[in-house]
Amino acid sequence: MAKIIALANQKGGVGKTTTSMNLAASLAALEKKVLLIDADSQANASSGLGVDISQIDTSLYNCLVDRADAREAIYTTDIDGLDIIPSHIDLVGVEVGMLQLPNREKVMSEMLKPIRDDYDYILIDCSPSLGLTVVNALTAADSVIIPVQCEYFALEGLSKLLNTIRIIKMKLNPSLEIEGFLLTMYDKRLRLANQVYNEVKRHFQELVFKTVIQRNVKLGEAPGHGMPVILYDADSAGARDYLALANELVKKNEKA
Repeated sequence: MAKIIALANQKGGVGKTTTSMNLAASLAALEKKVLLIDADSQANASSGLGVDISQIDTSLYNCLVDRADAREAIYTTDIDGLDIIPSHIDLVGVEVGMLQLPNREKVMSEMLKPIRDDYDYILIDCSPSLGLTVVNALTAADSVIIPVQCEYFALEGLSKLLNTIRIIKMKLNPSLEIEGFLLTMYDKRLRLANQVYNEVKRHFQELVFKTVIQRNVKLGEAPGHGMPVILYDADSAGARDYLALANELVKKNEKA
C-alpha cells in the first residue's frame, strides 16, 4: 500500500513543485512505483514532467468535481515507474465545484483508495494556499513534507500551516504526521542561508531532513525541457541532492 505524502507550504516560491517533481523522479529511479498528483492549478509539475496540458482529457479537476475514476486521469511519464495525475487551469474553480459535495474535505482521500495498492509512494504537489484542495491533500495524506527556502522570511507563515495541520489532525485525519522540513535553495557561501538553516534546525530538530537542496541552475532549467533534473543532467548538484533525499526518505520509512 502506498505511503501518501503531501508537499505543502502556503508560501509560494519555496521549491515545492521542484521538490515534488524531482523527489518523485528520484524515487522512481530507486525502482519505487510512484504517482505524482499535481494539485496546483498552475500545472507546473505536469508540464515539468513533459505532459502536454492542452491534450489532457481527464485531469485532477474531473476526479475531484465530476468524480471521474482516478485511473482515467493517470498518465505515464518518460521515467519508468513514475505516473502523474495532471492538473489543469480548471483547477482554479475546483473549490467552488466542491462546495456542494458531501464530505468535501475527504474527496481526494476517497479518490485515492482504489489505486493506493498500485504504488509505493503517492506524492501530492499542493498549491501555495491553505484552501480546500490543500485541506483535501492533507486529509488524504499519511504525512507532509514542508519545503522551507533558505532566504529572508523563511519561517514566516509556517505557524499558520502548522496550525492547519494540527486542526486537520484533530478533526479529519488523526494519523497525519510531519514527514520532515526540507531546506531548499541553500547556498553555503551566504551567511543568511546558514542562519536560516540553523534557525530551522533549532526550531524543528529531528524533523529536519539531513539532505539539503542546494541552489542549482540545472534545477531551474530542467522543467523548461519537460523533464526532471535526473534526466536533464544526472551529474548536477540538484540531481544528486534529490537522489539523496529519496534515499533518506526510503530508509526512514523502511525503519518505521
